[in-house]
Amino acid sequence: MSYKKWKSVLHYFKKEEIALWCASVSLIIAAFFLFDRENCGTLAASLIGVTSLIFNAKGNPIGQILMVAFSVLYGAISFTFAYYGEMVTYLGMTAPMAVFALISWLKNPYNGNKTEVRVNRLKRKEILFMLLLAAVVTVVFYYILAAFHTANLILSTISVTTSFIAVYLTFRRSAFYAVAYAANDIVLIVLWILASFSDVSYLSVVICFVVFFANDIYGFFSWWKMQQRQEANHNCV
Repeated sequence: MSYKKWKSVLHYFKKEEIALWCASVSLIIAAFFLFDRENCGTLAASLIGVTSLIFNAKGNPIGQILMVAFSVLYGAISFTFAYYGEMVTYLGMTAPMAVFALISWLKNPYNGNKTEVRVNRLKRKEILFMLLLAAVVTVVFYYILAAFHTANLILSTISVTTSFIAVYLTFRRSAFYAVAYAANDIVLIVLWILASFSDVSYLSVVICFVVFFANDIYGFFSWWKMQQRQEANHNCV
């Protein structure tokens, strides 16, 4: 990449966003060398995932492209520990929904700016519809995961619920998508801590989701400010 392109990238991100990304990458790499050193797929997934989050925080569709790649790699990692809930969720739901979200974000740029999506406010009826749909998905997946003898069944089912709400809100361009992902991060932190009791290398995945949690919290506040700015500009027109 040329110097001019690097400069434009640096100007695109705020200083705190660059600092957050650098700190996140450093922690992920350090955790990999401390606890793993072998599963390069885990490292690659973590780095792709945290990079997708910083783009998502900007409302940039590139984040959804990276989310598809992360979902495929994370699904494969989940399979190795019989977390079939995570595998099915990310390969069968998160990855496809990231594609739909990408299409939605591209079709709804803010003022023609393809690097910033137009933030959407959900109405009460749609929120109720989403929660009802989430309840149905939860029940269905509980029995599917039970049939596969999924490890830590209850937590895995909760992960499906929070993941579904997160991908739905992402598709609908709601700032609260990041809150749902943060809730999902907490569930996954617990899941992978349990997994690390059998294999210490999974502590690197725990660190990954701790980092994801911090990025999702930042993503929510970033979208909240973006929403306030967009609505203020709209009211001024």
